[in-house]
Amino acid sequence: MKWKELLCDDRVRNYKSNSSNDFRTEYEKDYHRIIGSASFRRLQDKTQVFPLDNSDFVRTRLTHSLEVSSFAKSLGQNIGKGIIREQKDPEFLPEYQGHICDILQCAGLLHDIGNPPFGHFGEMAIRDWFHGHLPEIKYMRDDGSEQSLSAILSPQMQADFCHFEGNTQALRLVAKLHYLVDEHGMNLTKALLGTIIKYPGSSLEIKKNNHIKYKKMGYYYAERALFEDLQESLGTHGNRHPLAFVLEAADDIAYKTADIEDAVKKGCITYAQLVRELKEYGKKINEKQKGAFDRLTDSLEKKYQRALKRGLHHPESNAVQNWVVYVQGWMINAATASFLNNYGGLMDGSYGLQGEDLFTGTDGEAMMSALGDIAYRYAFQITPILKLEIAAQQILDFLLDAFVRAVLYFDTGRELTEVQKKMMSLVSDNYIAIYRQFARQVDKSNQTLSAKETEKLYLRLLLVTDHVCGMTDSYAKRLYQELNGIGL
Repeated sequence: MKWKELLCDDRVRNYKSNSSNDFRTEYEKDYHRIIGSASFRRLQDKTQVFPLDNSDFVRTRLTHSLEVSSFAKSLGQNIGKGIIREQKDPEFLPEYQGHICDILQCAGLLHDIGNPPFGHFGEMAIRDWFHGHLPEIKYMRDDGSEQSLSAILSPQMQADFCHFEGNTQALRLVAKLHYLVDEHGMNLTKALLGTIIKYPGSSLEIKKNNHIKYKKMGYYYAERALFEDLQESLGTHGNRHPLAFVLEAADDIAYKTADIEDAVKKGCITYAQLVRELKEYGKKINEKQKGAFDRLTDSLEKKYQRALKRGLHHPESNAVQNWVVYVQGWMINAATASFLNNYGGLMDGSYGLQGEDLFTGTDGEAMMSALGDIAYRYAFQITPILKLEIAAQQILDFLLDAFVRAVLYFDTGRELTEVQKKMMSLVSDNYIAIYRQFARQVDKSNQTLSAKETEKLYLRLLLVTDHVCGMTDSYAKRLYQELNGIGL
């Protein structure tokens, strides 16, 4: 892969301002399109880990995305300078340093923009619902035959829903669903779209082998033409964009350190418990990584002693907050060194063959693993989180059931019930406009009538996931209560 292609600043609807007074790069224009969007603002009312409450400390998806954006830009600065300093690539021009920083800053803002309400719990609830209901729901075809949805939809169409993924929804959201001008959504640069495709494979390629790019799906059947266009324009040809590894590292740094900080603030784990857990974990790791791990653990205790000397009222909390910042800087350096050390494999697509990420084999790998394990046991398995999971399942099960049954015969010429009509009136006009736009394209295609019917049914089911994913936590909860007559 070559940076000249990887940094492609073309757009699907290629428009560049001719204004002599606009000195922004195309990537800087992307930034302003993102932060001005409703979808980005909605992240302030979406769960990160802890259920949303009145605390102004605990992170939301919005504050998490801002942190990822910051770390990603920092990584971009370090990596860009490192490539030039170490003369890794004669084709990497000096101006590319700024470009990759701008792209990564934008990618950090976008990486969770497709997540449904209730975060990863919501993703699992959507997958579970389609797993259970696609074989059960019957559909009357135009020829009068009745079949289950699983019998009608193609394997990839079914897999798109049964392996629903927020990262995949992010691509669809920014590339289509922001229907301000046309069906190209925010119409972002191809370099940015390529960077946010974390897994460059379809839902049928999941776990094709151990390569990290096949861990999950990266695009829906509906976006197959867009995906192919991006692969061709960027010269990635089925490989991860190298900056996708950087974005993933920034995300890992942000959430693994923040989950610990939030857990301490919420009282899920104490300072003493954290120190004890880290020391126990340190006994299990190999000698190669033990030195760095022990130094990081010792630094936590030193920061606590410093807080005590300062006479702070909450030295434990202060120590953890300061330590988290220290760990974040350490991890940025580790990921930077890893990118430079594995530059050849990242650029030819071979890196990640055994599931490696930028922390694999670094002196930060053990600490990243420890933080994830500790957060899972102390923060994710507590009563408020378990209640959230159960509530999310109930809310999303109801909404999916109601909206899917409403869209089955929408736009088919068949009469909907009054309730179904009312349900459809709740769906975003923008999302319906996008559905109609692509349904017309299906009608104009050379497919058989049966194939057209199937694809339009698939698009209507996507209309439901689009609508549900666009909801905030509060809106989903409120809509569930209103439609069930709760609190009326």
